[in-house]
Amino acid sequence: MQVYFFGKGKADGSKDNKILLGGKGANLAEMTLLGLPVPPGFTITTEVCTHFYKKGSLFPPGLEKEVLDSIAKLETILDCQFGNPQNPLLVSVRSGARASMPGMMDTILNLGLNDSTVQGLISQSKDERFAYDAYRRFIQMYSDVVLGVSSHSFETLLEQAKRKVGAQTDNQLSAVDLKSLVISFKDVVFKETGNVFPEGVQEQLWGAISAVFKSWMSSRAVSYRRIHKIPEDWGTAVSVQAMVFGNMGDDCATGVGFTRDPSTGENKFFGEYLQNAQGEDVVAGIRTPCPINKESSHGSSLPTLQDLFPKTYGELVAVYKKLETHFTDMQDIEFTIQKGKLFLLQTRTGKRTASAAVRIAVEMVNEGLISSDTAVTRVAPDQLEQLLHPRLDPKAPKIVMAKGLPASPGAASGEVVFSSEESESLKKAGRKTVLVRHETSPEDIVGMDASQGILTALGGMTSHAAVVARGMGKPCVAGCSSISIDYKNQTFKVAQYTVKRGDIITIDGASGEVILGHVPTVNSQLDQYFTQLMKWVDEKRVLGIRTNAETPNDVKVARSFGAEGVGLCRTEHMFFEETRLNTVREMILADSRSQREVALLKIYPMQKDDFAAIFREMKGYPVTVRLLDPPLHEFLPKTDDEISSVARLLNTSKESLSAKVKWLHEFNPMLGHRGCRVGISYPEIYAMQVRAIMEAASELVNREEFKIEPEIMIPFISTMEEFRILKTEIKEVCEEVLKKYTVKLTYRIGTMIEIPRAALIANQLATEADFFSFGTNDLTQMTLGLSRDDSGSFLPRYIERGIFTVDPFVSLDQEGVGELIKIGCERGRSANINLKIGICGEHGGDTSTIEFCHRLQFNYVSCSPFRVPVARLAAAQAALKNKKVN
Repeated sequence: MQVYFFGKGKADGSKDNKILLGGKGANLAEMTLLGLPVPPGFTITTEVCTHFYKKGSLFPPGLEKEVLDSIAKLETILDCQFGNPQNPLLVSVRSGARASMPGMMDTILNLGLNDSTVQGLISQSKDERFAYDAYRRFIQMYSDVVLGVSSHSFETLLEQAKRKVGAQTDNQLSAVDLKSLVISFKDVVFKETGNVFPEGVQEQLWGAISAVFKSWMSSRAVSYRRIHKIPEDWGTAVSVQAMVFGNMGDDCATGVGFTRDPSTGENKFFGEYLQNAQGEDVVAGIRTPCPINKESSHGSSLPTLQDLFPKTYGELVAVYKKLETHFTDMQDIEFTIQKGKLFLLQTRTGKRTASAAVRIAVEMVNEGLISSDTAVTRVAPDQLEQLLHPRLDPKAPKIVMAKGLPASPGAASGEVVFSSEESESLKKAGRKTVLVRHETSPEDIVGMDASQGILTALGGMTSHAAVVARGMGKPCVAGCSSISIDYKNQTFKVAQYTVKRGDIITIDGASGEVILGHVPTVNSQLDQYFTQLMKWVDEKRVLGIRTNAETPNDVKVARSFGAEGVGLCRTEHMFFEETRLNTVREMILADSRSQREVALLKIYPMQKDDFAAIFREMKGYPVTVRLLDPPLHEFLPKTDDEISSVARLLNTSKESLSAKVKWLHEFNPMLGHRGCRVGISYPEIYAMQVRAIMEAASELVNREEFKIEPEIMIPFISTMEEFRILKTEIKEVCEEVLKKYTVKLTYRIGTMIEIPRAALIANQLATEADFFSFGTNDLTQMTLGLSRDDSGSFLPRYIERGIFTVDPFVSLDQEGVGELIKIGCERGRSANINLKIGICGEHGGDTSTIEFCHRLQFNYVSCSPFRVPVARLAAAQAALKNKKVN
């Protein structure tokens, strides 16, 4: 079965067929089964899309018959015929993948119109103006999507027609004007393609179905899937549905509604509509729509749907409540009102901001709609990061130039750009931008992703810009009608201000304000909904969550976000402080051990104070300190000027210093004299660091009487003898310090597993090590033979061509690197059942990697401070997913 029909209260599919029918097709079937007013239609499955691409744009056998049979069913139900000049059936053709991709693929409305059937539509509707409005829309949409004729050509003709008669909007054009536009539009098609616009309705239908399937691989759809990590092999379904019309007159309308506010999560019906319009007009942002009720108005004086269509609005309220209760999630509903009668065209899980996602999840538990387990799965881990970043400082002075609709909350400052291409190129150069457009289109997806925020002059709270920005977590101000954009001169004007390309502006997506210049920010404030959600999260997760941090402030931030220890304290980061660097250089450049020890005595109190401050912030929780890891030459001056300056400070000659720098230089430092190799060569360095760790801990235990758990981690181990030698030396220092301070202090000595050989001999290392921490950054580099610093020039191409599905430095390569980790865990635990295992590379904050670590029963993952709540949530979701599997 390749085609699933729905209509008259019956449907071949249901909401459970999302993989096969896509979200749109599955939910159209489900709404039909619920008895809601859904125009009948049918859905062509995603399997056909897969076949279409595998077989060079050919359809599978039997599809044509199934489609024709479904058309015949539509004709019977609606008592009209496809292509009949007196009584024509018109349809829409829409895409629908299993994951919502708003605006990324193609839609065609009013299909089935030609020079003959338009006369039948006039007879049916008794409205010539409406019929020709539908016809010119169809020609424009079909020509753009199927025939490849740029929509710009038609928009230019439309604007000329409006200017000619003094019309401000499309619906002020007369039947004569629109009939003339149809002729002009067809002339454009012939001029651009060399062919007349297709009159045959079957040719139109199959052209549209092919085009919608092809739009799955359009550049905007590919970019959207990359941004949102949607697999390419899912494909899209195609839904063909009988047309209903919101543009037949003033008793008609089209709109979009959300069962809760998608920006705040507040439990109120929210949405927008346009009178006498078709659905694409609302989401495309071509006209600024009206609010459906007072709660959606944001101070607007425009008439609400509730005021103009009170009976239909009441029906819509009943529908939205039924849908939310049935799907147990916030719904995004598309509807049309034709001659006062309500029709439902779509329902899907609504895109929402991070704060809205958290509030909706918590309130739905309180309302008894969902369980706390479900609530935890309803918030995407990466969304949480949006809540943790700064907002505009309410005390900072600001020049508010304009105010639009608060379409997606958050604050963004950056250079004004007027094109997606420039936004993308400036991001590559490390510059921040705010994308300013009349309205965004699906083609702007890459530029929207590259920008800090989006500002549009047109569109509403449900426009393309608003919906996509909310999904990305980008601030957006939409429908800011007071700004006048001049693309040609790269400026926009508002009141007395003229803002040029490259000028800095700030937008506040929570208030809708557009502000001149940069406005400082303050830390965000987390609300009671976040607190409650994270309480449930911590009840459900098994993995411990630590942080990677080297400063007391970072540790404090991480603790406030729920970190349960430090998984990686990189001691070398402490050495790079300007006031310390020259002392470190003095130690490196020393000619003898005694000279090194003199320099180390200067560094020791600095290190001790550092560790004490971190222990104090992380009281009661373990702190894993990695001993010095990078090659020593990284601390030395590089340029002639730097060498001269340092030589003067250290009272040595430039020539002597240059020779030392040259002697320490390595051709491949990543595999050179670093980590434990430095500790073997210069044991006094590690001895100083261990003494600083243990004395800081001992003094705090004696003075402040709280538990401290120092974990000393030896980096870059590749042999058993390296670890055994260094562990013996470290333990001697530890015991000496404990004896000196007469304290009881539990400490652990472990290693970082970052060399493939270490994973393979994990059973040997585990006989001596108290813990393993997988350093996946270097383990990935050495396993894949990739330099993290140099691979950026070609990795995007690898991902684009499907060699890698994702950057292996962002998300763990579970098949290769992951197999080594699995071997290391199994062999390590076979030798030491008490072995603690964690991960401390950048992968520790990646949701997919966290699930992998949960499956291998790690004790903890460690990540950057701002990723701690993300990791907590991902760990809880991994536990719930694993519970279901088992």
